[in-house]
Amino acid sequence: MATNKKPNDTNPNCHATANTIYGLGLVGALVYYLQQSSTIVEGLIGILKSIVWPAILIYRVFSNLQL
Repeated sequence: MATNKKPNDTNPNCHATANTIYGLGLVGALVYYLQQSSTIVEGLIGILKSIVWPAILIYRVFSNLQL
């Protein structure tokens, strides 16, 4: 019996490394924003900012490059 298996071109270890780097960035941003906050509302906004900081970074890079 012949089976039609797709070749696995992706390396699962590469994804694990990217997730680790993103996780470290998330924790670092979370610590930074929570240390800077003085109220609960600023702390909640800091939590949200720490989750979406990569999107904000890429947006600002593209806007500075005018892409």
